[in-house]
Amino acid sequence: MTVPPTPPVPLVLVDGSSYLYRAFHALPPLSTRDGRPTGAVVGVYNMLRKLIQELQPQRLAVVFDARGKTFRDELFQAYKAHRPPMPDDLARQVDPLKALIRAMGVPLLEVAGVEADDVIGTLARQAAAQQMETIISTGDKDMAQLVDGYVALVNTMSGTWLDRTGVVAKFGVPPECIIDYLALVGDSSDNIPGVPKVGPKTAAKWLSAHGSLDALLAAADTIAGKVGESLRDNLEQLALSRELARIRTDVALAQSLDDLQPQPADTETLLGLAQDLELGGLLRELNREGDPTAGAVASDPSTDPGAAVTYHSVRETADFEHWLARLEKAELIALDTETTSLNSLEARIVGLSFAIEPGEAIYIPLAHEGLEATPQLDREETLARLKPLLEDPARLKVGQNLKYDRAVLENHGIRLAGIRHDTLLESYVLDSTVRHDLDSMALRELGVSTIAYESVTGKGAKQIPFAAVPIETATRYAAEDADIALRLHQAMWPRLQAVPTLASIYTTLEMPLLPVLGRMERTGVRVDAAQLKAQSAELSAEMDRLREAAQTEAGSAFNLDSPKQLQEILFEKMGLPVVRKTPKGQPSTAEDVLQELAADYPLPRLILEYRGLAKLKSTYADKLPAQIDPRTGRIHTSYHQAVAATGRLSSSDPNLQNIPVRTAQGRRIRQAFIADPGHVLLSADYSQIELRIMAHLSGDARLCQAFAEGEDVHRATAAEVFGVPLEQVQGEQRRAAKAINFGLIYGMSAFGLARQLGIAREAAQRYIDLYFERYPGVRVFMDQTRAKAREQGYVETVFGRRLYVPDIHARNGNQRQYAERTAINAPMQGTAADIIKRAMIAIDEWIERDGVPARMILQVHDELVFEIPLDAIDTVKAGVLARMQGATALAVPLEVDAGVGENWDAAHGS
Repeated sequence: MTVPPTPPVPLVLVDGSSYLYRAFHALPPLSTRDGRPTGAVVGVYNMLRKLIQELQPQRLAVVFDARGKTFRDELFQAYKAHRPPMPDDLARQVDPLKALIRAMGVPLLEVAGVEADDVIGTLARQAAAQQMETIISTGDKDMAQLVDGYVALVNTMSGTWLDRTGVVAKFGVPPECIIDYLALVGDSSDNIPGVPKVGPKTAAKWLSAHGSLDALLAAADTIAGKVGESLRDNLEQLALSRELARIRTDVALAQSLDDLQPQPADTETLLGLAQDLELGGLLRELNREGDPTAGAVASDPSTDPGAAVTYHSVRETADFEHWLARLEKAELIALDTETTSLNSLEARIVGLSFAIEPGEAIYIPLAHEGLEATPQLDREETLARLKPLLEDPARLKVGQNLKYDRAVLENHGIRLAGIRHDTLLESYVLDSTVRHDLDSMALRELGVSTIAYESVTGKGAKQIPFAAVPIETATRYAAEDADIALRLHQAMWPRLQAVPTLASIYTTLEMPLLPVLGRMERTGVRVDAAQLKAQSAELSAEMDRLREAAQTEAGSAFNLDSPKQLQEILFEKMGLPVVRKTPKGQPSTAEDVLQELAADYPLPRLILEYRGLAKLKSTYADKLPAQIDPRTGRIHTSYHQAVAATGRLSSSDPNLQNIPVRTAQGRRIRQAFIADPGHVLLSADYSQIELRIMAHLSGDARLCQAFAEGEDVHRATAAEVFGVPLEQVQGEQRRAAKAINFGLIYGMSAFGLARQLGIAREAAQRYIDLYFERYPGVRVFMDQTRAKAREQGYVETVFGRRLYVPDIHARNGNQRQYAERTAINAPMQGTAADIIKRAMIAIDEWIERDGVPARMILQVHDELVFEIPLDAIDTVKAGVLARMQGATALAVPLEVDAGVGENWDAAHGS
């Protein structure tokens, strides 16, 4: 069975334990306001609900592993012994989930002494004896041994179905050989030993040749090579492995198949659970439908994720004209592109999909390959017909990550206009801590398991381009993307509108920023490849010097890039103290560990210097020249709006956020970013913006006064903390005050401050206590922020962006303390992010509206970089400063440091 069966299905058996773990790891750490985790509950509920609506089972059971040991533990004491205990955040969800499943009217089974697999295997064999079609929903490969003419498997996470043919295609052996296959290969997750050196290919080859494990063992002496020796050396172990892998099908069960008929949902209990666990989706379903598990397929996909859908490929001119007329009349058009590349500036269109009503979507294939691709509309003619619609600002559009689609369409001469909504950004503004890819959002918001890209193209070395995907398959995948985007928008937009501050963040910041970032990406920045090549050679020479110095210090040659050899040198040979251990119990050589050791020992300091230069060389000096686009001669980074939880932008390919600016070598990298001839770079950087936001949020009188009077705030802090006149503050005192100012923003402890300043912990604590005595408003703000985070589960920026801190109630002290530090810092980082976004939008509008001869080319943290003609320096600089400083009004003035130079470093430092 490679496609879903026609409902209703006589029997569906759900591997509840598999669902539990997969949902826990697939979904973000959702939690209630008081910190109880709910992500696994939400995931399992959505997966189970969708399965019920798709298959409409006449009999159904969700089977969980019972607590306690099983007969396999008696057979083999090490069975599953290496598995870590269930994570606390998952264990806390098990009982609420089971209560939810029972309230849904779904039979739930647990049998002591055996595993869920054995209960499922027994029920499947009973059903097969009655010639009853059975679907087992699981992600466990062991279950393949149960497949026969009546039993098939479905993996709801990947959407794949396995009948006998599918098992052979996946494993290389039929279902009746799966036990033997598992015995040979072993299973690391269950600690089943298997035969060393025997992998899946060898096992399948042997079983195909011999027919069974028994026949293979009878011919074991004829198996040549080391793998044959390994087989003969492990004959006794094989018998054990086979018994451990065998699913029992004779478990004594209290329930019969007729006892597994789903019952009406207990809506009162469901409502109570939904309210207690704050399951908004379930609450909406109950309010709308009464019974979210009803078997009948609803007719309205906008309100029912399990409803039937209609996806259609448009391959004839008449069909296209019909759909174009419908699109032109639509109030909102969901669109998506299928392309040749993830690089938006290189990608060419393979096809487009559109949706205007939930559950109905089309795919227009334009550049598919192969005989099956005929007929197919001409790409250039079709795009020309679509261009007026796509470029019409009155034709409103929605999609997932439309910045990418906008860039791809521009490659074909189409300037996409009328972008009204983007589901990626809707999800991000609602909760920045969850995943925002379409598949995760569909499961979380709609309870829909979407078709994975790799399920239609394959993966790894066998992956095919989308243009080679058969059009029928491509239509199901591509049309679903447009349909799901439309349905996601309909689910999320009302929730944003219900919170005016979030709706404002979305409509006035994130959406207007989308085209700004698109223009910056297409413009790119010029890079001096020759300089980077010369610096790469310099870095190599300096790394050689450090390598030699490190080996001299160690007294022997070793590989500085090998953590294992470094462990041996530092902790075994030199006997340095072990600061922290890895999860495997080995002494850690992580960067923060080496930093701590470097305060007292020279070798860790040399290793840190070496690693820093190695990263510069590999990440920038060597890689940047290869990333220069040969068509433009410039580097085109990609900016991401929906990655950082605080609202900050991030960039990739290349990541420009992490170029060090405090080292000479890091500044040399920035010197390679240059202006076109006749142009210069303008760097404009907000000065101490997070400290200014702290002053605004805390309202502390002394801190606000320091900024209002234009004082050096670090010097002013030093004067307050050390009790000396401003003019008598020493350099060391100012350095300590700067560490305190910035450290407190990031929740630094006395221990951290002591380590940074090289002083005793007691002295560091005195500095912190003095700071709070002089700036009491800061302490009040921090205490209130922590309390607010505990009460509502999130904090807010000045503009109302919500920053969730799900671990604020974590039982683990380290997690909870980190969440508290995050809660204090997030409003400042998030507000700083909001401010620079406001500035970018205002500056871009000014440039576009007034034809200003300037191009915004880079955004890094609190800094914007522009490329401007030499004769426009004064005008552009004044306009940029005015708009950055006027981006918002705080209780203290916003200050911007601006400089001009032929390269980025010169501009930043001028």
